[in-house]
Amino acid sequence: MAQKRILFINPIRWEGDSSVLDYLNGHKDEDTTVDVVSLTRGTQHHLEYHYYEALLADELLHRVKQAENDGYDAAVIGCFYDPFIRPAREICEKMIVTAPAEACMSLAAILGHKFSILVGRDKWIPEMHENVVKLGLESRLASFRSMGLGVEDFHADESATENIMREQVRLAVQEDRAEVIILGCTMQFGFYRQLQEEFQVPVLDAIIAPFKYAEFLADLKAKTGWYFSKAGVYESPRLSEIKDWGLEQVYGVPGLWKA
Repeated sequence: MAQKRILFINPIRWEGDSSVLDYLNGHKDEDTTVDVVSLTRGTQHHLEYHYYEALLADELLHRVKQAENDGYDAAVIGCFYDPFIRPAREICEKMIVTAPAEACMSLAAILGHKFSILVGRDKWIPEMHENVVKLGLESRLASFRSMGLGVEDFHADESATENIMREQVRLAVQEDRAEVIILGCTMQFGFYRQLQEEFQVPVLDAIIAPFKYAEFLADLKAKTGWYFSKAGVYESPRLSEIKDWGLEQVYGVPGLWKA
């Protein structure tokens, strides 16, 4: 069985990479090696604002490209906004790139008729709704359910968080007729199993889902050659332009772009 190397990128400056690594190691295939890294710039705790998201663009994209150069089979951009997933796929020629929203919603669409997404705050909903539309899954969305919690609140009092989640899942299932629940933030990790057992519907974890999706896509590529089409949306920028414009020097990534 071929070995797979997957890089999970926390797109913030965070000191909790080891907890995510332990979590993923508990769900990985035997032939998968996973590494978890955070960025060195940008925000330290969350991406709840568009400004914070914009700050990480160049480092995130160059970290993705470096992962491909380093021989990884797949990279996961670990934020439910799926930040910069399209340009990340543009700049790769062989490495799988995925992210939580796309993975969770794609899985939810085959696990049930409609899904609800549990978000921390109302602020998150517009950008997440845009991703639903981009994926063509608006007709499968039952609802967004907001918990009134910021990213840093989820694990501050896990018992209180679980009680809030439980009530929102109940409303999503009973009132919105959701058949699948998506936990719409990677920091909601660790809660899915109890909720799933209690409500008897699939509850998708935003760390596990994109990681397993990455494993699947990497296996699929290895066995069939199926990869992101370069005929349109993921057409790669021309290497000659990148070199002629001196982008490696401008952004401090010498040698990143190889012929």
